[in-house]
Amino acid sequence: MKEYTLEELSEYNGKNGKTYIAYAGQVYDVSDSYMWEDGTHQGLHDSGQDLSDAMDNEAPHGPEVFKDYPVVGTLKK
Repeated sequence: MKEYTLEELSEYNGKNGKTYIAYAGQVYDVSDSYMWEDGTHQGLHDSGQDLSDAMDNEAPHGPEVFKDYPVVGTLKK
C-alpha cells in the first residue's frame, strides 16, 4: 500500500481529478462523493489534507463515515 507524505497528499485536492483525505493515518479516496465536490467538504474542509484533528474535534459525525470509501494508502509520519 502506498505511503503518502503530507506534500504528496496535498496533490490530491480535487483539482487534478482525485480527491483524497487522511484520517488516523489512513488515506481515503473520496473522489466519488458528492460531499467532496471540487475538493471541498461543504465549504468547510479542503481535501488533500490530514483531517484527523478536525474530525475528532469539530465534525458532527464520527469516522464511521469513511467506511464506504476505499483506503488507498497510509500517511507517512
